[in-house]
Parts: sequence; structure tokens; C-alpha cells
Amino acid sequence: MTHQQPRINTSPKVSDEVRKTTCYMCACRCGINVHMKDGKVAYIEGNRDHPVNRGVLCAKGSAGIMQVNAPSRLRAPLKRVGPRGSGQFEEISWDEALDIATGWLEPLRETAPEKLAFFTGRDQSQSFTSFWAQNFGTPNYAAHGGFCSVNMAAAGIYTMGGAFWEFGQPDWDLTKLFMIFGVAEDHDSNPIKMGIGKIKARGARVIGVNPIRSGYNAVADDWVGITPGTDGLFILALVHELLKAGKIDLDYLARYTNAPVLVNRDSKSPDYGLFLRDEDGKPQVVDRVTGKLTAFDKPGVKPDLHATYRHAGITHRPVMHLIASRYLDKQYAPEAVAERCGIKAEKIKAIAAEIARVAFEEEVVLEREWTDFRGETHKVMRGRPVSFHAMRGISAHSNGFQTCRALHVLQILLGSVETPGGFRFKPPYPKPVSAHPSPHCKVTPGKPLNGPHLGFVRGPADLALKDDGTPARIDKAFTWENPMSAHGLMHMVISNAHAGDPYKIDTLFLYMANMSWNSSMNTSGVIDMLTDTDENGDYVIPRIIYSDAYSSEMVAYADLILPDTTYLERHDCISLLDRPICEADGAADAIRWPVIEPDRDVRGFQTVLVQLANKMKLPGFTNEDGSAKYVDYADYITNHERKPGIGPLAGWRLGKTGLTHGRGEPNGSQIQSYIANGGFFIKHVPDNAAYMKPWNMGYQDWAVELGLFDSPQPYIFDLYVETMRHFQLAAEGHGERQPPDHLRERIKKTMDPLPIWYPPFEDDHVDPDEYDVHALTQRPMAMYHSWGTQNAWLRQIHGHNPLYLPTKIWEKHGFATGDWARVSSVHGEITVPVAHMAALNDNTVWTWNAIGKRKGAWALKDDAPEATKGFLLNHLIHELLPPKGDGLRWSNSDPITGQAAWFDLRVKIEKAPAPEESQPSLPPIASPVGTGPDELTWKVGK
Repeated sequence: MTHQQPRINTSPKVSDEVRKTTCYMCACRCGINVHMKDGKVAYIEGNRDHPVNRGVLCAKGSAGIMQVNAPSRLRAPLKRVGPRGSGQFEEISWDEALDIATGWLEPLRETAPEKLAFFTGRDQSQSFTSFWAQNFGTPNYAAHGGFCSVNMAAAGIYTMGGAFWEFGQPDWDLTKLFMIFGVAEDHDSNPIKMGIGKIKARGARVIGVNPIRSGYNAVADDWVGITPGTDGLFILALVHELLKAGKIDLDYLARYTNAPVLVNRDSKSPDYGLFLRDEDGKPQVVDRVTGKLTAFDKPGVKPDLHATYRHAGITHRPVMHLIASRYLDKQYAPEAVAERCGIKAEKIKAIAAEIARVAFEEEVVLEREWTDFRGETHKVMRGRPVSFHAMRGISAHSNGFQTCRALHVLQILLGSVETPGGFRFKPPYPKPVSAHPSPHCKVTPGKPLNGPHLGFVRGPADLALKDDGTPARIDKAFTWENPMSAHGLMHMVISNAHAGDPYKIDTLFLYMANMSWNSSMNTSGVIDMLTDTDENGDYVIPRIIYSDAYSSEMVAYADLILPDTTYLERHDCISLLDRPICEADGAADAIRWPVIEPDRDVRGFQTVLVQLANKMKLPGFTNEDGSAKYVDYADYITNHERKPGIGPLAGWRLGKTGLTHGRGEPNGSQIQSYIANGGFFIKHVPDNAAYMKPWNMGYQDWAVELGLFDSPQPYIFDLYVETMRHFQLAAEGHGERQPPDHLRERIKKTMDPLPIWYPPFEDDHVDPDEYDVHALTQRPMAMYHSWGTQNAWLRQIHGHNPLYLPTKIWEKHGFATGDWARVSSVHGEITVPVAHMAALNDNTVWTWNAIGKRKGAWALKDDAPEATKGFLLNHLIHELLPPKGDGLRWSNSDPITGQAAWFDLRVKIEKAPAPEESQPSLPPIASPVGTGPDELTWKVGK
């Protein structure tokens, strides 16, 4: 009977063609193979040759096909015809859309460029968007970093010239103990999963520090369920234990950090707390061999960690003395911090002992000769195989900057940064602060801004203040309220513009920033500000331009919509000038390119910016004869030079004898070369330059050759950040630029040049007995911001989100499966479904971020679970702290960088009758794309 069986094609034709590009379903930027049939996407898999993911692809990446075909995609430019928030638009042509935008923007550029506020969300072309804003002339530009992780990035760069994620990574192949702090599932997903797999395969231990045990923490060998906002205290207790036991790397500290640098200790001196410097401005140390004062980088010098120096009646002590004096104090002992951290003292001591044991009893030694910046040649590279990784969980607090600094100081004290088995920088990092620009804010009508918007201040002279001392930027970045705000404060733009503080704006221009929903601190409050009118009936924020690929909640609140493409329909540049895809062993960048053509009247946002620049003839986009330099973004990627020989892409440039990498002339075929190579370029670091990068002249010379630096930039790590002391001195009354009186004490307290810990600010603004529960959000591994919830595949993983309660709270209130809770903060109230989770800090509740959606958005039906059972914690948060009776309203941000303090939220919980749907339930908004079909189907191939 076998001859009657059906014939099955066991090897069907998978695709006609494979087109290789870069994923954009999260920020990992993995390489993908896009399989095509008859010109359409058939399916997506990982690119095994790609340096980031080596063929691994997660659920998000595979589901990109559903993103490209999502019913919520915008279809054409739109002009608002109804009230803001109504969702009433009419389709217009691109010519009309560009004319409208130019008609609004060009008069501002000629008269008051600062009245344009241009802010971008998860944009991955920030070197380009900032270049556009700089040439327009507005000081009001930043991306989403102030929301997300500026504390981590800024603390890392000020301390050691780099930080986690895009700046660096653990030495996955050699580390023997890996600790993660506050890392959620979405973060750097595929590389971390692959790395943890490597670690566990060879028996190395993983310790997870997080109030929530999910994802990476669930597979950790040891979970530390810390109380939110106390990570810094826990870290400094580890430092206390290591110092007490003498388990720090003294040789490393003397050679490669400012631990031996001499500090003025005369409290009556105007230079109190500053470094002793020579005539060239170089910090001074005492040479251990000669006993003489000398510059820290003098060839042959062996800096002394304990020698003091007295001159002109002033005693100068090394930074190491200050570190020992502070952290050996009993206030940092495990017994003193245990209750506040929610971790037993014995546990803290055990973790410190394990760190010390692995670092000093299991050291890694590589037989690789290298020469340091003092000219000394070393026969081996010696490493402490303890590595750390951290992200938003410790960053998004009002004490986050100092907490992140504390973690960096901990790994430096161990000697586990840029050594085998420890933390490794990814090119173009490490970069000292001196290699970065300072922020610029000088506005001249009709002219470009006087320099880059964002950067790293060196002291009060670099603050973005007008001549009268008022903030130059609408978000108040780089002011006395948050002096070191390296990424801007996107979460404060709308509230400041609405209040006219520090001034009114005319046009708010946003890209990929869902500010009327999950990307705002307080959803309802922002909606009110976007729709508020003045006494004349005019909108308080007069004009809003928005670009997005999808019909998000923010679309309804814009006046002009510039529809973006999806990530498979446009050119993108993941540049070494920006947020590259480098690994520790290689410098790498990548592109996206249109593997399919749009079937709608949409354009890549970056190309739209080029077209707007051409219409306005912006400098930087215009030749001397008035003609356009670039026709679109691909042309810009190919031909733009940030400086001679350096462009957005490092691969396949033109040298004197042919193709070269790094430095070279523009190459008209460069993008095609990337496409032929799978969408990426990588140049590996030589073996003798792979570690000790900040001090290794082999690496420094390699980086100069590649174009990462113009000259070698060796430097030492800043355990003590002198920049912060300059701000303290100003608050103490020294210098020309002085802070306002109401900020003096806060600056003196929080801007300590050595890491400190202080309670999150919300703790001081609410009754901790009434609001006795911490509330957090985490992004799920299967979602990325808002985008995933429209995705037909990913919705099956997270269609709605409960509020997870620990056993203590669950039993205290008598909750049962299927129950709902009323959750209140001083700012608002929500009623939501709850679920029990035992692996959770006793006083913490949490939920997945950005699952909840507003009815009418994203082409979802009004009864979609995301809109009825999904919810946001944003209704309970606010961009301002509650009043505390001093007549002032304080920003709910870190006082040093301005990072949004999302995770300081405190709430109270009570059982509530089950409503028909999650509360608050905002009325539906009309969508220009309508509602998607019941079934999303299409035919690919024959």
C-alpha cells in the first residue's frame, strides 16, 4: 500500500535569495539573514558570521517579519484636522508635508532657533540627528538616554572611560565569577545569553543582584533579592569587606588609577579637595623609588599609594588614603547596611569572600608581552577573573549615578577592569573624559550651534547657562539642577515647555518617542500638557511634528506626521561615531539597507531630515554654490566626513593604494561592500593589544591607525572624580559661577568625588509607613518598548501583564488567583490584576513594561487584552517629586545627571473588586490606520 501514500516534499524551497542586514527588534543589533521569495520576506534567521550574535536569534528577531507586515504601519504623511488627541487626520503628499515642516522651522532658524525642541527616542543614528540639530542651530537636542541609562554611561566614563553594554563586556571566555546588577531580560539579550551559557558550561558562578528573580537572575547560581535603591550601599559594604581583608590589587591601583594622586587636604584652602598639579597641569604623585614629587605619567615612575606631601603649609594625601578612611568606616560594615538592603550581613560577607577568593586565588595569566604608557615592558597580562555587568535597575534611581560609580570603583579596586577574566572595553572605548567634547549651547540666529550639544562637563564653566545664569536648554540639562547630564533630560521637555520654564518653545519635533504613553513619566499628565490651551484657545505647545513607523499613542497628539519606514525598508548606519556593534576583540560597525521596498508612501526619517536640510539650506548639508551635499541618508552615510578621512562607516574606505579600513576617502561603493560582507565590518584587535587598553601602547597605536583617536590617549582611572569637587567648591562659595542658594546644600551633599550612598529622594517626600511598597517595571525578553505589542507572534507571549506580588504581601492581604488590587502613589491610582511570585523582594511589586496599550492605538481592537488587562505603572509616577513644604517642586531625577528616577516609586496596595478592565481606562483614540484584521495572513511565493 506504500504506493498510495501522499508524496511529501521533505526539502521545500526555502527562499529565492538571502539578504543579510541588521536586526532592529531590540538594541542588540544582531546580524540577520532575510530569506526572500518573489521579492517578499519569507522568514528571518540569525547570521552565523556576525560578531554580535553568531547566528543566535531570539523570538523578537524571528518575529521581525510580523513587524514589517504589521497593520499598524503608517501609510502616508498626515496633517491633523481635528483637535489634538482626536486622531483626526487627512493624508497629504510628501511635498506638502515638507513644505509645512519647513514653513514652521525656517522662520525659527532665522529668528530664534532655540524655539525648536528636537528630541529622539530609540534612534540609533544619534551622530546624524545631532549633526542636523547642530546645523539648524537649536541647543534643544537629545536622545532617550536621560530616560534610560545616562547614570550608567556617565558614571562609567567619568570613572574609567567606558561602561557596560555598548562600552564594554565581561571577558566571557576567562571570567570565573560573574555578577549582574539590575539587568532585565531585554538588555543585550543574545550576547548575554550566549555569555552566560559559556560561563555555566565551564562551571563558573553567576550571582544575580536584583529585587526580581526572572530571566538572567533565574539561571544565576545565587540570587540576591535586594531592596530597590540600596545597591550602592550593598556595593560599598563589599568594598568595606575587601579593604578590611586587604583583598585589593595595590600594584594595579598604583600603576593605572589615580589612587596615588595627591589631594589638597587643607579645608581652608580654595583648592581643598583638588589635585596637586605641576606647571603642565598634570596630577602629581610621589615616586616610590626616589621619594620625589613627579607627574603621574613620567617614564619609569612607580607611584606611591601612601606617601604624603606637605608644601606651603598644606598637606596633600593620596586618593588611596581618602578611600581607606571612608570605606573602612563602620557605617559601611555589613551589619550596618543589612536591614536597609534586605540582605543578611552573613550573606554580604560571604559574597565579598567569594569575590576575593576568585580574584586573588584564581588569577589568570596570559603570556603576552606589552608595553605601557610609561615605557615599561611587561612579559605577561595578569588578570582578576571577576566580572560585573549592570544596567537600568541600578541606574534609574535618584542615587543612581553614585551607585554606578560605586560599582565601577569596586571592580577597579579588584584590578578586574581591562585585565584577563574581568571587564573589557569595546572599541572605540576606552576614552578618557578629555577625549569627549564638552556641551555647547550658544545660539546665533541663522547659524549653526557653536559645537556639539551633548558632552562631559569639566566644571561649572561648561554648564549650559545663558549670560544671566538661566538655563540655555529647555530640558535644563547641564545646569546646577543636574550639572553632568551627558544625555539630556528628554522626560522633562514637555513639562518644561508647557510651563514655559525656562522659556516657551514654538515647535516640538519628536522621533520614535511615545511620549503620550509609556515613554513619559506620567501618562495622563503629559496628555493634558500636550492638549492644553491658553486663554486664547491656542495650544500651549503650539506645534508638534512626529515621526514614527507605526500608529502609536503619540500619533494622535501631533499636528504633522512624517511616516517612517520599517527597519527592512531603509538605510541605517550603526556607526563607530555613535553606538557601534563592537566586541572587546574587534572594532565593528554595520548598516541596514532596504531589503524590501515600502508598499506605502513612507520615507526613512533620516532621509526626511536630509530633505528638510536641503530645503532650508542648512550649513553642513549645503555646498558653497548652494547645492545640496546629499540627496538622501545613503548618500550622507557614504560621503559625509566628520573630519578628513573619518566618516560614518569605517570599512572599505579609499586609501592611496586602494581599499582601506578606518581612515580614508569616501568610497561610492562602500555600502555595496557592506552588503556583500553580510551588512557589517570588523577589524580585530591584535593579541598584544587585546587587554590593558587604556595603558597599552600597542592598543593606542592600533586605535590611532584605525581612526578611533588622532593621537594616543592613555590615561588613568578616576577613583576620585575631581570634576565633581569643582562643583562642590562652587557650592561652598568659590569661583565665578555660583549655584542658586536653594541648591548649594544638595550639590555639596550629592556631588562627592568619591562614591557615596543616600536614600532615594522619593523616600524623603512620602510617608514610608503609608507607602511601604516599592514598585518596579522590567522589560520582557520578548518585547522592546511599545513595538512588540502589535506583533502577532509576540503578543502570544505577553498579551497582558499582571502586577506580581511577593508572598509576604500576597498573604498579608489575602489575595487569591484571579484577584485585582488597587495600587496608589502620591501621584495617582491604578486597579490591576495581580499574580503571586515567590522569588521577589519582600517589599517589592513589579510588572512588565509597555505591555498595556491605549484603545485605538497600534491597530489593536478596543477589546484587545493589552487595552483591557494590560496597564502601565506610569500613571503612578511623575516627573516632579511631591511637594515637601519648601515652596519648590523638585525634579524626580538624579541630581547629578538628571536621569529619570523611575525606580524610586513607592506605593500602597489593597485588595479591590475586579473591574471590567484595568483602571484607569482612557477613552479610545481614533487611528489613521484603523483596526487590523481578525487574521493576519499573506502569501509568500507560489
